[in-house]
Formats: sequence, structure tokens, C-alpha cells
Amino acid sequence: MALKSPAFSSRIGFILAAAGSAVGVGNIWGFPTQAAQNGGGAFLLVYLLMVALLAYPMLVAELTIGRMRQRNPIEALRSIDDKPLWRRFGTFSGILGLIVLSLILSFYGIVSGWLLAHMLAPIAELFGWEKAARWLTDFNTERNLLMMAVFLIVTIHVVRSGVNDGIERWSRRLMPLLFVLLVGMAAYILTLPGATSGLKMYLSPDFSQVTNPNLLIRAMGQAFFSLSIGVCCMMTYGAYLSKDEHLPKTAGWVAVLDTSVAFLAGLLILPAMFVAQELGVVIYNDAGQLLSSDTLVFQVLPAMFDSMGAAGIWVSIAFFALMMIAAITSSISMLEAPVNTLVEETGQSRSQMSWVVGLSIGLVAAIIIYNFELLFGAVITFTTVYMQPLLGITFAVMLTWVLRQNKLLRELQQGAPDIERSLFWKIWPWYVKFVCPVLILLVIWQGQ
Repeated sequence: MALKSPAFSSRIGFILAAAGSAVGVGNIWGFPTQAAQNGGGAFLLVYLLMVALLAYPMLVAELTIGRMRQRNPIEALRSIDDKPLWRRFGTFSGILGLIVLSLILSFYGIVSGWLLAHMLAPIAELFGWEKAARWLTDFNTERNLLMMAVFLIVTIHVVRSGVNDGIERWSRRLMPLLFVLLVGMAAYILTLPGATSGLKMYLSPDFSQVTNPNLLIRAMGQAFFSLSIGVCCMMTYGAYLSKDEHLPKTAGWVAVLDTSVAFLAGLLILPAMFVAQELGVVIYNDAGQLLSSDTLVFQVLPAMFDSMGAAGIWVSIAFFALMMIAAITSSISMLEAPVNTLVEETGQSRSQMSWVVGLSIGLVAAIIIYNFELLFGAVITFTTVYMQPLLGITFAVMLTWVLRQNKLLRELQQGAPDIERSLFWKIWPWYVKFVCPVLILLVIWQGQ
């Protein structure tokens, strides 16, 4: 028998949890790396436009789908219309979204395992465990497997505790701490020699790069990945949202918090790259291309921390603790979506489903680790660059083309009675219905 979805206890709890879902390694590892690789300020400018023009409208759409039925994504999508064809299509779309989400969590768990290892390494050095510290920072299969497994077990523990005692409680604790650490570290890095060059690269866009097709598709993929669009995370959290909440405003808060963290991460990472360069660390090759883009923060920044003397150990611990906080707030939302779906669809316990899904994702992650060169980059590109935008289109089209507009209006009016007279309602439905799909497909086509 299907179970009713749980719910967040407060607006701030939802916003911090949803922002925590959006704020993750994608912001602090992915965004600065993409910016460094794609023109710095040009990438930042296009990314901000993609968030405003595509990701935010899609975020409102996914939260709306989730809240309409206040059930899991599969049920929410198949109940948009009573016709058998649309019910089957909705079921298929929900299942596909959850599969893509699970693939994302599989590589996310690997990256987060690296973060955990690099956080533990300087702690091992403080205790004089040099051999353990070297093992933690060496790239090897055993280290990758163990750290990935530890990270996923922590994620499973939080999710199996439920929405209020697990996700909401930890989001309330970790998100404010993340902001404090991020601002403090960015302020510190900006005082070091060489930071000004990174700041200039980050905040001074090269407008000739703005129309670069590769930059456009990477910025769009980053915006969708960062805000967890197209993979049922926000649909799941929307199901936990009170009917009294103003959906467009709540989505706006989530988008603003997420984008703020990405911007602050750029203020930290790009100046840190040039600080490292000032200290003799090679960042770009002779052709001006970024070296080790996938593992930037694991090679460039530790080298910078090592060159800082005794203070470097403490700065390293703080930095990777910041990364771990960002990682865990996102991973719990990724695991929550398939777990809650199975709980509602099968009637099994949350604890049992948390372990079933978590261990299954761990198995996929292990396969990627054993075939790293072949699968790691391919899985990232397939899921974040292509599938997330395409699934985002699918969900938005179902909401605006299949669902009757009067039903959509009634849903939005539950938290915003006067929304029919607002500029948002005059623009958003047709914009999501016509403009967003065309823009997304155009960007994908240009990137081929």
C-alpha cells in the first residue's frame, strides 16, 4: 500500500534543505573548474544567464509537479493526466529521471570520497601518520573504493533517519556552517600573492568567448546540475513542501542561495589557482589549457597548501571540510528521491530501502572505479550535460502542455492567491511551454 510523503516542518527548513540539494560539489568543484577552463568571467556571465533564463523557470516547474500530488516523482508525473498514454509516459519519465539521478550519485560518491580522503590526510599528518597520509592522497583503486563506501554509508545514515530528523536537521546545521567557511576561506585566499590575477580573470569577461558553443552547453549543464534540475530531486522536495508556500518565491530563494555559493566558490578557487601558480605550481599548459581539470582541487590546491608551511595543514582541513559539507547536503537529496519512491510504491521501510538503493549505487560506483578512464568522464557528460536538460524539458512540457492550465493556476494560487494578476503568471507558463524547450535544444545542437 502506498504511503503518504513526509513533509518539512518549516519554510526555512525546506529552503535550507533544497538549497543544500542544489549547493554541492557541483558548485565548489564543478563550477570553478568550468570557469577556469572556459574563459573565467565569460563562463560566469553565461552561467548567470542560464540560471535566470532556463534553470529557475524549470525549478519552479519541478517543485510544482512535486507539490501538486505530494507524492514521489513517478506518481506525480503519471497523475498529471488520466489518459493511459500520458500515465505510461509519466511513469517512464519518472523512472528514467531516477536512473539518471542514481548514475549522478555514483560518480558523485567517488568525487566525495576523494574529498573525504584529502580532508583526513592532513589530520593523519598532524598525528605523524605519514604513510597513511600518503595512501589517502595517492590515486589508487583501494583508496577510491573505501572512501566512496564510507561517504555513501554516511549518506544512507542521514536518509534512513527521515526528512525531519535526518535531512532537515542536518541541512539546518550544515548550510550556515558552509557559508561561514566559504566566506572566511575566500577572504583569506584573496590576501595572498597572485590572488588578484585570478580575481581579474574571474570578474572580467572576455565577451568574444560568450558565444562559444562549448561554453554555452557547459554553462547550461552546470546550471542544471547545480540546481538539481531534471533528475527528480526537486520534485521530491516539492512533495514535502506545504501548500501554503509561495512556489515562485521559494524557488527564487533556492536559486539565489545556490548561485551565491557558486559565485563565492569562484572567488575562492580561481584566486587560489593563481596563488598556487605564484608558488610554482603549474596550472595551464603551453597552449593555455587547464591541466587536470577533473582533479583540479585535488592537485593544485593541496600543492598550494603544502607551500604555506604550518598554516597550510589547517587551511587544507578547513577547505576539504567545506567541500565535504557541500557534498553531503547534495548526496542526501540524491538518495532521498529513489528511496522515498520505493517506500511509497512498495510500502517497505525507509531504513531497508535506504540500504537497498545506497548499496546498489555503491556497486555502480565500484564498476566506474574499476573502469575509471572509460566510464568516469563519460558518465558525467551523459548525465549532466545532456540528460538533465533533456529531462528538464520533458518535465516542463508535461506540466505546461499536458496539464490543463486552470489546474496549474489553482496549484500556484494555493500559496499565492493573487498570482493570476502577477507578471510571473503572465510570462512563466508560455515561457516554459515554448521558449525554454527551444533554447535548451538550440544550445545542445550548437554544442555538437
